[in-house]
Amino acid sequence: MTTQNSPTKISTGNPPLDDILHGGLTADRLYLVEGMPGTGKTTLALQFLLEGARKGETGLYVTLSETKQELERVAVSHGWSLENINIYELVDTKAVEDARLQYTMFEPSEIELSTTVDGVLERVNKLQPKRVVFDSLSEMRLLSQGSLRYRRQILALKQFFVGRGCTVLLLDDYSGVDDQHLQSIAHGVIRLEHLLSDYGGERRRLRILKHRGSSFIGGAHDLRIVRGGLKVFPRESADQPSENTETHLIDSGNKEFDALLGGGLNAGTSALLLGPAGVGKSSMALQFAIAAAERNERAVLFQFEESMQSLYVRAEGLGFDLQTHVDNGLIQIINLVPGEITPSEFACLVRKSVEPDDQGRQVGIVAIDSINGYLNSMPHEKFLIIQMHELLQYLGKRGILTLAVVAQHGMLGQAMGTPVDASYLADSVVLFRYFEAQGEIRQAISVIKKRTGRHERTIREFKLSNRGVEIGPPLTKFRGILTGVPEFNGENDSLIDREGRSS
Repeated sequence: MTTQNSPTKISTGNPPLDDILHGGLTADRLYLVEGMPGTGKTTLALQFLLEGARKGETGLYVTLSETKQELERVAVSHGWSLENINIYELVDTKAVEDARLQYTMFEPSEIELSTTVDGVLERVNKLQPKRVVFDSLSEMRLLSQGSLRYRRQILALKQFFVGRGCTVLLLDDYSGVDDQHLQSIAHGVIRLEHLLSDYGGERRRLRILKHRGSSFIGGAHDLRIVRGGLKVFPRESADQPSENTETHLIDSGNKEFDALLGGGLNAGTSALLLGPAGVGKSSMALQFAIAAAERNERAVLFQFEESMQSLYVRAEGLGFDLQTHVDNGLIQIINLVPGEITPSEFACLVRKSVEPDDQGRQVGIVAIDSINGYLNSMPHEKFLIIQMHELLQYLGKRGILTLAVVAQHGMLGQAMGTPVDASYLADSVVLFRYFEAQGEIRQAISVIKKRTGRHERTIREFKLSNRGVEIGPPLTKFRGILTGVPEFNGENDSLIDREGRSS
């Protein structure tokens, strides 16, 4: 609700963009929308006018670069109709040719520019529109044939629209060099960018360079052009959740593992499940998700690597009834395509998935499998770990336990590397290792970090079977666990036998 002193905001027709602008565009102002061809300027402008038409406002699209038929084809491709939008085509070719024949003492550009501007002003006076789009300034620049004349003409347009209760979008092709004069004239500047990555699809971004008298979310926001308009993914949520000071322990459903964790992991924290490939990290994350579903809490699994079919087969082998929980809406599995996802898109997907469902059930656990897949799916991006840290902070404020699976480089030995800084990214770290005993390769688990409480400092053996995750008693005869090749010097009776029972 606006107060007497606060400016009126109007919707752009794109709710995520409205969130970035903290409510939309300030009404009765002039805005510059700049970008290379193909970045979505026309699509954004049509959404803006269609939103006004939906509210009963008169809209005018002034086009110098495209014909009415071309605009209608763009609208049809998005499933829109332009019946309630006035389209004014410039320049009339016949009129220009006649003018050239009649005024041979003048430069043709002077005649064309005068005809163009007079035609726009006449149409605005006649229709009294609430929303106007001018496409594009590139044509106006060419007609002016001089920066001074061009700037004066834009200033004249701005003064013409002052006090008319009209919000104007000026579309302009961005040449890679900022037009400081034009940006200073406009009340706000929206830039659409088109980037090429080394792998995967094309990437488009949106930036708010200026929004005079109003706050907005800065930085680059990813977007896609899809049927139905621009799909914008804000870099961060407009409504940040308040800090969640209350916390409680979330158990895994496995008594031995919970004992190792000091009772469980705290809600609102993040935990890294760290170890070599195939050691059981993903299965441990799945154990938490199944336990949450059995408590009637929702869990969301983001899969960067494992296919849906493989996940179901693995769950069945562990004795987990994953299908039932998925059918009941308690576990949601989201598979992501490498090379196609962007950081802001992933963050928006996570934020949307943790909202309460139709029954009011909250999400208690989010599992990301794996951080390696997240990094590898966006190889052209920088500062991915910082963006992941911001996302973990967001989930933490909502009281959600986040499990991040991290595969170490290598299988054995001191050369095993970690792609992330565990001390920076997570509140807790669970370490998984292979070890050799009695001529067999076995698995060991330990908790090496937990910021929010005490935990066991022992090393336990664990095994994956059709009874789930089985964890044995503490193994006190280990040596070299931190070297990556633990050595067991104990007796056979402290190990888990082949059937899963302690000998």
